[in-house]
Amino acid sequence: MEIGIDTFIETTPDVQTGETISHAERLRQVVEEIVLADQVGLDVFGIGEHHRKDFADSASALVLAAAAPITETIRLTSSVTVLSAADPVRVFQQFATLDGLSNGRAEIIAGRGSLVDAFPLFGYDLNDYEDLFDEKLELLLKLRDSEKVTWRGGHRPAFKDLGVYPRPVQNPLPVWIGSGGNPDSVIRAGTLGLPLVLAIIGGNPLRFAPLVPLYKNAATRAGHDASKLKIAVHSLGFIAESTTEAVDKFFPPTQAFLNSMSKERGWGQYSRAQFDAECSLEGAYYVGDPETVANKIVHMSKHLGFSRFFLHLPIGTMPHEDVMKAIELLGTEVAPRVRDR
Repeated sequence: MEIGIDTFIETTPDVQTGETISHAERLRQVVEEIVLADQVGLDVFGIGEHHRKDFADSASALVLAAAAPITETIRLTSSVTVLSAADPVRVFQQFATLDGLSNGRAEIIAGRGSLVDAFPLFGYDLNDYEDLFDEKLELLLKLRDSEKVTWRGGHRPAFKDLGVYPRPVQNPLPVWIGSGGNPDSVIRAGTLGLPLVLAIIGGNPLRFAPLVPLYKNAATRAGHDASKLKIAVHSLGFIAESTTEAVDKFFPPTQAFLNSMSKERGWGQYSRAQFDAECSLEGAYYVGDPETVANKIVHMSKHLGFSRFFLHLPIGTMPHEDVMKAIELLGTEVAPRVRDR
């Protein structure tokens, strides 16, 4: 079982002080978090991609590159790269460069993103949402698998027999597919023989269980060895010395962040009752003391078959020292429990 952290580098107002941390300071904090995660034995650290004021993660490869020379073993990944609105050539170059700087620890999680802020920014039409991703994923995999590529598609200028450099240390550079539970995305990942990340951020995680055989059956039909394909889960959570402390610290920023998103998307307001349900054994959040969180990871892995777990931390803005303590507990207390079991 691989265990790690992912983050969107959020810069929302602190619910206690009302202050908003600068993008620059939060970026420096995240590098400290990656270094600590490496030191306490976590396996992977991921950074998302958004293009809006309340996130500082628009250039995830750069942030990961800042941590690459000062970490030793932790894998460094996007979480996710919004491939539909990106140039696959530049994505490959950036993560191949990261792979060199980290001596073979880079990964890409490619997805379409749950927010669509990148589309107008980079001049893409949302009507091409599906076609953009399919075409760009095809090109990214060609670049990964061959030093020189000839390409013609509908959304990028064609090129013939050109090399793309630098080449990564890993051969092949790992590319995962990130999905929020869309069956077509799961089938696509299986058909291509790519590892899968399921973003489970609300509701009963067990509703994702039917996607696992769907994924594996698609892989088998395409001629891949499904037993060798990895499944990861990304979920929200927080760890403290006691469950009471974890709940008390995690609820206020979670409520503030989700209420902000609810206002933007026309959802209802987020309640404490909803939060408590998500923190239960059958809910989507992993909140509590190390034993509680470890038990839940083991419980859910039995039903969902995942071999990598991302704890998304923090949601909203939380004190840096609290985030650092949670990372320490995940590495020194939760991960050993999970691996032992």
